[in-house]
Order: sequence, then C-alpha cells, then structure tokens
Amino acid sequence: MSIVFCQLSTIEKVKTEKSNPPQIALRFFRWYCSPRLLDYIEGDLLEVYERRLKTSGKRLADFRFAVDVLLLFRPGIIGSRKNNYASNHIDMFRNNFKIALRSLWKNKPSTVINVLGLTTGITACLLIALFIQHELSFDKFQSKGKRIARVVMEYGFEGRPETEKGTFTSTKVAPVLSRTFPEVEKGVRMTTVSMILRLNNEPVTESNFLFSDSSFFNTFDYEMLEGNAATALDGKFKIVLTEAASKRYFGDESPLGKILEVGEKKTPYEVTGVMRDYPKNSQIQFDFLASFSSLGENQEETYFNANYTTYLLLNNEFAFAPLKEKLDPFMEKEMKGTGATIHFHLEPFREVHLQSPYPAFVSNTSMSYLYLLGGVALLIIVIVCSTYINLSTAKSIERAKEVGVRKVSGAARAQLFWQFIGEAFVVCCLSVLVSFSAASLLLPYFNSFVSRSFEFTDLLTPAFLLITFLITVAISLVAGSYPAIILSGMQPARILKGLFKNSSAAKQLQQSLVVFQFAITVFLIVCTFIIRNQLSYIQNKSLGYDRNHVLTLKIGWDTDYNQMKTLKQELKKHPQVVEVSRCGSSPEKIYSGYSMRLPSTPETEVIMVNANPVDEGFVKTSGLHLLAGRDFSQQDIELVTPEPWENKKFHYLINESAAAKFGWTPEEAIGRELVLNTTGVIVGVIKDFHFQSIHDALKPIVLFTSTWGGRLIIKTSGDDIPGTLAYLEQTWKKNYPRPSL
Repeated sequence: MSIVFCQLSTIEKVKTEKSNPPQIALRFFRWYCSPRLLDYIEGDLLEVYERRLKTSGKRLADFRFAVDVLLLFRPGIIGSRKNNYASNHIDMFRNNFKIALRSLWKNKPSTVINVLGLTTGITACLLIALFIQHELSFDKFQSKGKRIARVVMEYGFEGRPETEKGTFTSTKVAPVLSRTFPEVEKGVRMTTVSMILRLNNEPVTESNFLFSDSSFFNTFDYEMLEGNAATALDGKFKIVLTEAASKRYFGDESPLGKILEVGEKKTPYEVTGVMRDYPKNSQIQFDFLASFSSLGENQEETYFNANYTTYLLLNNEFAFAPLKEKLDPFMEKEMKGTGATIHFHLEPFREVHLQSPYPAFVSNTSMSYLYLLGGVALLIIVIVCSTYINLSTAKSIERAKEVGVRKVSGAARAQLFWQFIGEAFVVCCLSVLVSFSAASLLLPYFNSFVSRSFEFTDLLTPAFLLITFLITVAISLVAGSYPAIILSGMQPARILKGLFKNSSAAKQLQQSLVVFQFAITVFLIVCTFIIRNQLSYIQNKSLGYDRNHVLTLKIGWDTDYNQMKTLKQELKKHPQVVEVSRCGSSPEKIYSGYSMRLPSTPETEVIMVNANPVDEGFVKTSGLHLLAGRDFSQQDIELVTPEPWENKKFHYLINESAAAKFGWTPEEAIGRELVLNTTGVIVGVIKDFHFQSIHDALKPIVLFTSTWGGRLIIKTSGDDIPGTLAYLEQTWKKNYPRPSL
C-alpha cells in the first residue's frame, strides 16, 4: 500500500512541475511589478499560460510566458517595492500611534498616573544629566588640552617633614622652564584679582579680572572679535575685554583704542581687543584679560614669591613623564644652599576639574560625586519603570479581549508587541515634554543648589537632546517590554472563551517589583537623611568662628585706606551693625602661605604657616576667641601705614597651633618677637579655628596688622535684616558709589 502511495505522489509532483511556468521569469515579474497590480496581472499571466500549455505544449508556453514577462517590463507596471514597504511601515506606525493615543485617552486615570510618575522621575534625571554632562564637558573644547599642564608646587625646608602643596607658583617658573626644557613650548602665568573700574564715572568692583601673559593666545582656544591677538597683551597696561564686558562699558561702540581706568590710582589701560565670552565649562574664567607685565612683577630672581598660577604648553601630549623626570634634579640644583626644597608636579589640564584636589579659577567637582549622582538617576529610572510595569501589567486583563480580537483578525505577535512598545513610547514622550517645562521652572532653584548658572537653552543643545532621546528610548523599552510581552503572548482562544487571567509568573514579577521599588525608595530616603545629617553637621559644627549674620564683600586690594576707614565708621553708626573689618581673606578660606621663625633662628629653619592681613576689627567680626594677650587696636594699624616698608611696625596674633610649634603656652607667647615678612611682636593668642576644609587638620595661622585687603566683613545683630541691608546699601553708595551690595 505504501509503495502505491509513493508512486502516486511522484506522478502528482511531476504533473505539478510540468504545469508550472518558468520560475526565473515568474520571480523576475514579481520583483519588478507594482504590488497594487501584482495579483491581477499575475493571475492573467497564469491563466494564459495554462491555455497555451494545453494547446501548444510546455516548451512553447514557457517561451511565450517569458516573452510576456519581458513585454510587461514598462513604466506603467514597474513599481518600487521599497517605497511601498516604507509606506506600509509609515502607515503601520501612524495607525499604531493613533491607537496608542486612543487607548491612553480611554484610560485617562492610569495615563495620568503613568505620565505624572514618569515626569517626576524624568525631570530629576534631566537635571542630574544636565549637571553631569556640564561637568564632564569641562575644558574639552580646548584643542590643545592634552598638551597643557598646570604646575603644582610643593615646598618645604630641609630637616622638616612638613611641606605645603598647591597651585601657587612664582613669576620665575614659567620663563625658566620654557627656556630650559625643550618639552615646554610655552608658559603662561596668571592671577585673578578684584579690581576697581569706572562705569559712567562711578567705581565698580570687577571680581573676574585676570592678568595673563601674551602666550595665553598661543596656548588656549579663543575667538577674537576685534583686535589682534598677537599684539593684544605684548606690553604694559593693555587689556582685552569679553563681549559682555565690552557691551557693559562701551555699549555697541567699538572699544578698540579706548581707555579704561583701573584701580584706585586710575591707571589707564588701553583696550586692545574684544573676544567672545569664555565658555562656562572652563576652569579659567574672566571678564577682563590684562597684560601680566602691568603688574611689574615679572622678575625671575626668586621661586618664593608664589602667588600665581602657571600653565605649560608641552610640545606633545607624551612629554609629561620625560619632563617630570627632569624637573626634580633641576630644582635640586636651583635650591642648593637655600635650605629649602621645591618640587614641581604636572597636572594634565583636562583632569584638573574632576580629579585635582586644588581648585582652579572655579570650584572643582569630584568624579565620585558624578558617579553618585549617576547612580541616583539610575535608581530613579528603575523606580518609575517599575511603577509603569506594575500598572500596565495590572491593566492587562482589561485589554485581553482587544488582543484576542486583533489576533483573530490576523495580527502577528510582533505587531502587537511593537504596538504596546509604541504606547509606552508615547507616554514617555508626553512625560518628557512635561518634564522640560518642569525642569525650566526648577532651574533657578537647581542653580542655587549646585552653584551653577544653567539656562533653559542648555536643555536644548544637540548633545543634551541626544541624551534625552536616549533616556526616553531606554525607559520606553525597559518599562514597556514586559507588559508588551505579556499582552502580545495571550492565546486568542482562551481570551475569547474568558479563560484568561494573569499568570503566576506575572504576579510574582509584580510582587517582586513592588518589593524592589520599596527597597530602592527606602534606600534613597535613608541616603537623604544621611546627607541631611551631614549638612546639618557641617552647618552646626563649631568651626571656631561665628558665621551667623555676616556679610562678606569683595573690594579692590588697592582701595584707599582712609576711604575705607571712613566707610567703616559710617557703617558702624547703624545700631544693628556690630563690627566691620577689612582683611585679605574671610576666615573660612585662608590659603596664603608664609614662613615664620624666631629672630634667633637661621633663615633655613622656618615653619610653614598660613597668614592673613587684617585690621583691628577682624577678631570681633569673625567671633574668634582670644586665649591670651590682647586684640589689635587702631593704633596698631596706624603703625603699619608709614612708608617705606622699613618704617612699618607689625604686630601679630597667632593661634594655639602656631604657639605649640615653638613649644609655648598661650601666655608664654605674649611679647615674643616673630619674623614673618619682617620682625614683629606677638600681642595675642587666639583659639584654633578651621580656616580651610574641615577635612584638614588644624594648622598654624598668623594674623598680621595691615591697611590693605580684598575683603570687607560686616557683622550684624540679625535684627531687622531688611532695614539693615537698606542702610548698608545707602551708606555704601554714599561713601563708595558702585553697584548694589
């Protein structure tokens, strides 16, 4: 029986093959024929072929079929399958989009919950991503960034283990290293100060005033709008303005060749150029770029006048290691016989902002903070995705019949899968649009929190829009995949019979997601409490000085002493003003490095110390505690006003740590002579206080009498703050006109 069946099958197969037209011609026809005409014309061709096969035989029928296929190859019949394929997909996408909108509109409560949940998470992620993207982009625009090094100086004294390390260098470093080492192509010296300029004949304090060598333009990228960069800083008293500064002082007029009066002495600076505002993601920030030679301090006789920042442009990005090997032997020769040691370290320019412990002209950010923020953003995304998955899976029963009808109608599982992914994408897109609005409203508060100046346009940059798009796609896929798999995998027969219900696996996943979601939420809440406690600790920890109700103002270092004395007297007339002081640095940030010793000690045996020039009101204004001796008096300040320097008589206040360096108790230190820049008398000892990071151990510090300084500190009682501020503003403008406090 089986043999007969096989023979019959073989006969049928032969008959079928004989009745078929040539496959090559048929495939060619199907390839070029327009899809809308294919079924009709192919049917006619096959019908004619069958008639010819019966009347003329297979060979002639095959030949005539091939000829007909070639004759039909003409513009009216030829169609683009590719365009139709694309058109079908566009139609499918449009249809799925409409279905998604209708479904979301039909289920308004769940849609609102999903959109609000995703909006909250995406808004937080947008702000975090904005901050991370900004920090990671620091200095990346510098085309020579891989060849630039910042010099870090570490100095100490022979026989003493203590060293001081920082970005302070002397004016000698850049020219000497440029001449000595072939690896160094250029050297740039910089320092930023607060300077007094005049706007409409009124003095204005500008804090972003940068002095730099002319090699700045050979080292760093810039866009010069007016002037010649090659000669802009090649002499004394020349200055280049940023575009914003130019408009502020000269409006729409060209400032080239015009004069700006700088400082209390109204030194005339010639404007030699205007450049585009420097990017915010740069460690070098300025509004005014003045020639370094204007300082009159470009001498090369010492390495110890270390108050400047030095950058080196190397001849290639691989010169760091060879140059470092040469620096130590070179400096050993340079410092031989001085009793001091100096080591220079090179920091890659692009690593300064995220990896250096030493800030540049803006505050640094730690890479670990960015990792932490990125982790928080990821956890937030996981939470919102979990919420979406739970809600969508819970709604799957309600949509079961819809899926069943679609499957019976011929919908493939892949089509249903992408339809539900499309719904998730639509929800995410709506959430992103709302998130952008929310982020724009929150930007001022976010800027205050992170100490940045982001604008809404920063959210619309191509790079950030790409990040947003990737986040949207990722959330759509992660949040929509599981509900799409569940819904598209339903069996139509069971659905239409009403037998469908959530699987145990789906329920287990929902329960797991809820537990996981709560675990992450609890983790973030705990982290929030920890951070809050840390901030509370920082805010409430006793730092050794009083920071409540204190205003710190930047003023010009060269502001006239008598003028500031008059201003202080006027300010103290208000009953809510407790004390006013002029100083070099406010008490929370004192970094100036000095060496101190006893008059009987050799110059090679010194102790490293931080020091701060202050007047008679600094201790009271800062709330420092006097342990022994007395505070500075007005008479002490008057003793440092005479010129020349040799006629000045200095008095010192030292802290406990400084006294301990000499083995003194606070009482024993009173009346002792001490050599800082010059010999002076210790009149008091103050309690140790944190004048740098609280991560650092308490260090020795010396306060010395002075008539100059770049800070004005005003201590108020804290009562009637609006009235006090109004009085300060009025008195400030009356005695020293300039913009508001």
